[in-house]
Amino acid sequence: MRAEGASLGEVFSFLSALYFRGKLTYAERFAAPPPACPGVLVITPDRGLVAPGTPITLRDLRAFARVPIDCGEIRYARPLRSAAQALRARLPASAEVVLLGSIATPKYVDVLVEVFGAALRFPGDFVGRGDMSRGGLLLRAARAGEELAYRPVDGGIRRGPRPARLPRLARADAASSARPRSATRGA
Repeated sequence: MRAEGASLGEVFSFLSALYFRGKLTYAERFAAPPPACPGVLVITPDRGLVAPGTPITLRDLRAFARVPIDCGEIRYARPLRSAAQALRARLPASAEVVLLGSIATPKYVDVLVEVFGAALRFPGDFVGRGDMSRGGLLLRAARAGEELAYRPVDGGIRRGPRPARLPRLARADAASSARPRSATRGA
């Protein structure tokens, strides 16, 4: 990491590879925020919702690592709830908020549904998919320019059978989405 830090989006993309890169690429492609509202925010372990361009340092990463991502953990839930409430106050009543994180567990959903209620949505194609499959789905949708259909999180079906595997990308597409060897994590 550079001495002055790197952007939160860059760091999270490096650490979680395809999954976060897919979420960030998709969110940046399709975000349509109202005036004076951010279009893309990242859930962090101890700071709530943060813009992906925010610089972070190794010290910040260490602070993140000390806080479990669990809706019962006050060091996680309180800043997330506070940031979500501040965002809700800035949004028009008719605004939809799209969650691209895990929808099958309460770690994000419980706090965010409490604040956004029926306005909180997720891509219906997430049901039954694991992290990497969701990341691949989001990258493909962003590249194709096709926004996914959203469903309400609150009361919606968030678990289901595993869907068919995503079709393999054509060789040229696969090569353009490959990460440089130096940026991959070891097995």
